[in-house]
Amino acid sequence: MHILLTGGTGLIGSALTARLLSLGHSLTVLTRNPDAARRRLGGEVALLPALDDVSTLDGFDAVINLAGEPIADKRWTDAQKARLCHSRWQITQRLAELITRSATPPAVFISGSAVGYYGDQGEAVVSEEETPHDEFTHRLCARWEALAREAASERTRVCLLRTGVVLSADGGALAKMMPIFRLGLGGTLGSGRQYVPWIHLDDMVNAILYLLATPGLSGPFNMTAPYPVHNEQFTSALGEALNRPTLLRTPAFAIRLLMGESSVLVLGGQRAIPKRLEEAGFGFRYFELEEALRDVVSVSRRSSA
Repeated sequence: MHILLTGGTGLIGSALTARLLSLGHSLTVLTRNPDAARRRLGGEVALLPALDDVSTLDGFDAVINLAGEPIADKRWTDAQKARLCHSRWQITQRLAELITRSATPPAVFISGSAVGYYGDQGEAVVSEEETPHDEFTHRLCARWEALAREAASERTRVCLLRTGVVLSADGGALAKMMPIFRLGLGGTLGSGRQYVPWIHLDDMVNAILYLLATPGLSGPFNMTAPYPVHNEQFTSALGEALNRPTLLRTPAFAIRLLMGESSVLVLGGQRAIPKRLEEAGFGFRYFELEEALRDVVSVSRRSSA
């Protein structure tokens, strides 16, 4: 396949790039910084500086859209909310336009989303059919998905990745948490009863490849492991994996003071399950959080040795 990838230098994109190349696919990565992308991704990928440089996507067999401003890196001011939305909406809209304009469009458009689509769901089990709560994360993801769906046709199927917390030592939330936990300063956030929908990076990449290679699949997919856990369980498991105590607890009011509205990302949660992926026959490598964390920690130790 000849694949166009956005967000190729991010956590998921970098790992996906390596797998796609190992499988013999031809890859073009959209990037605003070709020099940095070349250093990170190597010389086997073609680089596209801007979508304005193409008028159609004829010649591409698939498009995978992972681009977007990190959602948890900054406090949610009005300006930051606008950046979070526009960094996702604009590129997705442009890709959909190019696909629909193509004489021979890509057969599949795989586009990012997040479990934030559902809002804070408390204890409810969340499959892809769950009714969402009207919160900022839902509005962001709902528009993001709607723009991607505009590319759907008899010739192009659209898959939407409602992604949970991706576990890796190379980036994302866990990479930020591990140094704190290694110092023995990690602990439960708020009540600790909020659910953490997690997925190992290897399963995330494998699931994208499965969607890419399975022609009958389209629509939203929860990209989460089958067994989400409470925050207090996640905290305890990470402490055990690192052989560190997790006795501290950060109260909810302190988190709200620090993070403002974005505190919902850690004080809320979704008990999201990958119903449609499992029904489609996808097999997870990491079902249990403890095994996934042990693997991530061991990789981290080998890379720092």
